[in-house]
Amino acid sequence: MDLFLPLKPRVLILNAWVPNLVLASSRLLTICDAAWACDETHLMELAGRENKPDLILLDTSEGGCDGLTVCTALKSNLNTSNIPVIFFGGPGSDVEKIHAYEVGAIDYIQQPVNVDLFFAKLKVQLRHKSNTDFVEMINDQLEIVVARRTEEILAVQDATILAMTSLAQTRDSETGSHIRRTQHYVLALSGKLQRHPRFSGFLTEHNINLLFKSSPLHDIGKVGIPDRILLKPGRFDAAEMEIMKTHTTLGRDAIEQVENMMGCKLEFLTMAKEIAYCHQEKWDGSGYPQGLIGDAIPISARLMALADVYDAIISRRIYKEGMSHETAVDIILTGKGKHFDPDIVDAFVSIIDQFKDIAERFADSDTEMKKKVEYLELA
Repeated sequence: MDLFLPLKPRVLILNAWVPNLVLASSRLLTICDAAWACDETHLMELAGRENKPDLILLDTSEGGCDGLTVCTALKSNLNTSNIPVIFFGGPGSDVEKIHAYEVGAIDYIQQPVNVDLFFAKLKVQLRHKSNTDFVEMINDQLEIVVARRTEEILAVQDATILAMTSLAQTRDSETGSHIRRTQHYVLALSGKLQRHPRFSGFLTEHNINLLFKSSPLHDIGKVGIPDRILLKPGRFDAAEMEIMKTHTTLGRDAIEQVENMMGCKLEFLTMAKEIAYCHQEKWDGSGYPQGLIGDAIPISARLMALADVYDAIISRRIYKEGMSHETAVDIILTGKGKHFDPDIVDAFVSIIDQFKDIAERFADSDTEMKKKVEYLELA
């Protein structure tokens, strides 16, 4: 059963048997729903209930109530810390008043009490508490709305990535499982490197989540490569290779165009653009399109480079059979300090079993490969 009735402000009182106030109790009850606590323990128990008081009155003038200790306990408890407290005190020194304010009291009313002044102060404090509660309620509602809108925006982002990735896959020999595998390779590498001094500043939980969401767009630029090159079953000649290399720039430009049309920058698109443009760069500067060297290559692209190469080696394609996990490991080790960031290779070596598990978990199905073959033959 609730201590207080609804609607009226709730005031909890301890020891406030001030004669004038007792005589004015009927007036008090027109303003608020008042309840008296028997002692300090009883007050703390009542104050901590779900139906909390809007104000607490502590009368320390008659002794027997250590108002400073009670107020300190109230303010130290998260459940009661926001309940305003008014002290009733004797005609003591200003030091007592200062101590009351120091422990969190909002007012100190000295005996003998001027009842009219007391009621004026009480109304002001109750009105202030009501306004504060109203603002908190509005803020809570806003947080709910913002959280809901954030979820909707994230859902739209995920749907956008899925749509763009699916579009790219329809024109490529790679399957949807390649996207899932490379996502999880990047996630595994990021988790391993998160506390590494070279990577910890970038690999926050937030950025790791962005990497996971954005990595499927690494080859979005292949949409702009002619079918005669993109779908060629054999090796590219020099001229074809130069055209194929443009998929990095095409990917960056496509994502940038989306940003320009939206009129704003979104983090997941910024990272996707970075990955799409730079994932073919190599640690020693022999990559493309910019020939970046070492740390000049964005971390996101360095992670994607290793994940993409590993998966390309082990994956079966229409024009080739997949190689073994062990072969892929050997090739990546050979590329340490040449193709790949040495520290990322070391991280890879320490979690090669995770890579193998991911490859098996998201392996291309025969049905998936058959559909891809049928589509490309029609193309």
